[in-house]
Amino acid sequence: MSKVCQLFSGSSGNSILISSKGHHFLVDIGVSAKKCEKALMDIGVDPASISAIFVTHEHIDHSKGVRVFASRYKVPVFLPERCIDSMLESGLLSDKVHFERINHHMELCGIETLAFKQSHDSCDCVGYRFNLHGGRSVSVCTDTGYITDNAKEVLPGSDLIFIESNHEVSMVETGPYPYSLKKRILGEFGHLSNFACGEYMKSLAKDGTTRFVLSHLSRENNMPHIARQSAVASLAEIGLKEESDYRLYVSSPENNGGGIAL
Repeated sequence: MSKVCQLFSGSSGNSILISSKGHHFLVDIGVSAKKCEKALMDIGVDPASISAIFVTHEHIDHSKGVRVFASRYKVPVFLPERCIDSMLESGLLSDKVHFERINHHMELCGIETLAFKQSHDSCDCVGYRFNLHGGRSVSVCTDTGYITDNAKEVLPGSDLIFIESNHEVSMVETGPYPYSLKKRILGEFGHLSNFACGEYMKSLAKDGTTRFVLSHLSRENNMPHIARQSAVASLAEIGLKEESDYRLYVSSPENNGGGIAL
């Protein structure tokens, strides 16, 4: 059996656990290593059992605990090539950590991993698809201003996807953020809105995705019930009903409901 769990989500830190046939991967560690260790132990996973860490990009809410965790448990780190120098320079990586440039396609522990380019204002940013044991697949598509052509090539057919539903456009536009920050969030190198998320969910559903996890919600510019309503309304436009045709989850800033079995 395979299982996934969003340990942390949002601007305060992100981390996703993906487990299959006794192997455990982490996608990002955007909190302290100590906090990540506790979150893993709370769901019965030994931090020393992590087989690999996959980093999406260098921003602190995705990379804060990578160096310490990887060094402590001798875990290899895979990340986009241009992130390596940035994270070394900022101290988020060190030569005491075994790190490798992520290839578009690789296999580790019998799990096939595909990386795809995202549109975000970092030096480099990728999402991941993991083809797990037993034929199931899980994808992570967050931190992007729009769904890239590369993502559209890789994501179809994923059984479950963690997809960014960062903000409600009207809340950004009328909120207290300075204009420059609003422009960043709403731009093509920012974050995916509830509407854009819902539009792409329709395409994914048509291609067989039946489980969606709305992720990286903004605390200031979104609300869980708004993100959920937007997603449900989008899928209803193509005749799909929650629970009978798909399952929908909304990530909280910290895990409060265990994992999702596949």
